[in-house]
Amino acid sequence: MTVAMSNDLAPTLFPSESPAFRRRRIPINSPAGDGIMAAIEMGPEDRAVDLVFCHANGFNALTYRTLLSPVADAGYRILAIDMRGHGQSELAADPGDGRGSWANFGLDMVGLLETLDTAPKVVAGHSMGGTSGLVAAGLRPDLLGRLVLLDPVVMREDVARTLGETAASSPLAIGALRRRNQFDSREAAYDAYLGRGAFKTWPAEMLADYLTDGLVPDGDGGFRLACAPAWESANFSAREHRPWPGFFDSTCPIRILKAEFGSTCSVDDRMDELASTGRITVETVPGTSHFLPMEVRDLVREALLQALKG
Repeated sequence: MTVAMSNDLAPTLFPSESPAFRRRRIPINSPAGDGIMAAIEMGPEDRAVDLVFCHANGFNALTYRTLLSPVADAGYRILAIDMRGHGQSELAADPGDGRGSWANFGLDMVGLLETLDTAPKVVAGHSMGGTSGLVAAGLRPDLLGRLVLLDPVVMREDVARTLGETAASSPLAIGALRRRNQFDSREAAYDAYLGRGAFKTWPAEMLADYLTDGLVPDGDGGFRLACAPAWESANFSAREHRPWPGFFDSTCPIRILKAEFGSTCSVDDRMDELASTGRITVETVPGTSHFLPMEVRDLVREALLQALKG
């Protein structure tokens, strides 16, 4: 898959403020710890929130701005959130205190949904964000209408049970700990990431949006990652994913778009059971990796619009 990229974009694509989105700070109550959840909002302000979107581990809401803005332009109000320990949210995120349990991310999502006047038509999320929405749907099915999950992390129970024993050897957890956490500028980070590693298939503007809220001043004139490497690593090695009750305790339609290569969604051995509910569909998207929201934005937007139209 080829993505056009150019270093010329770097100096102009760090939109900390923009008419295209509004920043929100939302107090939430959560058993994982109360605090302020940051978000970006797009679309008409004079209607209820139609879509809540949740990002992948290590990313932030603004990363998905160009994916979501055409959906907002279609007349829908969108709230994309920064999860605990990510972006601009102010929620306790100590990797040593167990808050990185994905059950807690689901509880945070419930806390956010409880602040809305009406249940959103759709909750969608990428990777860990999709899993968090799934957990929330199982806990409080009354708080949302539909789920759209973009290569969510859904492990077999036997694999999840061993995570606590094998975290030290997890490539994702180890890789997160080794992440570079210091840059002289956002432009320097952009140049270091563009077309490389995990960002190889990303459009340039999505990388720039990620770095806008993915880096914060370090107090010495440079920048550090907003999601601390130790927190990202703790999330990768967290044991309590608990996605399966979300499938069977929820009541809403669920659509999963699964990557063809390197997918984190291990549902193949339970496809018949999922299909038997009559409301859960799983589709493998040809040619995509775990970063399918970056690689096939048009297809993902269409899935979101279909869900919003019911």
